Amino acid sequence: MLTTEQIAAAEFQSVRRAQDRLAQLRALGVVFGFRESYRDGGTSQTRFALGYLGARAMAAQRAEKPPTRPAHQRALERLAWWPKLGHQLGVNGFFCHLAAHARRSQTDVGGTGDDSAGCGLGQWWSEQRCTEFFWNSAVKLRPDGYGCWAERGRWVRFFLEYDTGTEALSKVTRKISDYSAFPTHSFGVLLFSVHSAKREIALRQALRRAAGTGRPPLVIATTTRDQEHPDGPAGPVWAVWSQGHGNAVARRYRLAELPQRGPRIEPHAPWLGQPYSEAAFDPQDQQLVRLAEDRPPATVPTHQPAADVRGGDVDDDVMLYDDEDPDDEYEHRIA
Repeated sequence: MLTTEQIAAAEFQSVRRAQDRLAQLRALGVVFGFRESYRDGGTSQTRFALGYLGARAMAAQRAEKPPTRPAHQRALERLAWWPKLGHQLGVNGFFCHLAAHARRSQTDVGGTGDDSAGCGLGQWWSEQRCTEFFWNSAVKLRPDGYGCWAERGRWVRFFLEYDTGTEALSKVTRKISDYSAFPTHSFGVLLFSVHSAKREIALRQALRRAAGTGRPPLVIATTTRDQEHPDGPAGPVWAVWSQGHGNAVARRYRLAELPQRGPRIEPHAPWLGQPYSEAAFDPQDQQLVRLAEDRPPATVPTHQPAADVRGGDVDDDVMLYDDEDPDDEYEHRIA
């Protein structure tokens, strides 16, 4: 489910153009839309999901059995009343901001001199798709999303934890043990997006307490959503966390400046017709499955061509937790 502004940001030149197109699709039954009424008056933005005709069209495209109309209606009702809908819209907004920045950069390639030209959102997996792939005999990861961001020749794959402040920090930081028990560095860095600067400081302190004297075998970066940047989450809003520096933030980096971790496979560009959810790599690729460790081999044959799927290039990107002073070393290598 996406809001009008999220759809407009990712796919249209203006909100008005998006509203006109969505009104047409809604009248045809391709999309379903509703607003939430607030107790003190007013309503939310219109929220859109696939309507019954849209669901049938998607099923036909995938050669799948279409849902029945009553079943699809029940699914929409559950989605509209889902207690986590607000959180999910926030996660979707994070990726829509990246898609919007990538779309703007594509229009600027023709000679504006934009430093971010060549951006692209190469992957966007939902929580459900993540749990289906990122597991082994020890743990099953449940990130809010997984993505691949490209900018100026760098490909940064990441796990997203989108924090709204409703969970205790002890529960948030317990997720670190799951990420530490999984070969997370083989697939990307771990990002925490929190709602305020105060929450970010508290989170970084909690991470230090949770880590104890050890160093998690993964790269962690945090950002706060109350300091807006024109480039959104693609901009210089990310602070790398390390045990040595705790809650101190010496410098913030662009998303593309974070260490490159994950399989080195050239992703397909979703703007060339490949869906975000299928753009970066084939989840049935046995080379990728082996990176997850302790995974039984799949019986489904892979259609992915052979590729170099080793972890991030240590020669090009500093391993943040292999040095006495990781933040200083990271800044040195970035410079």
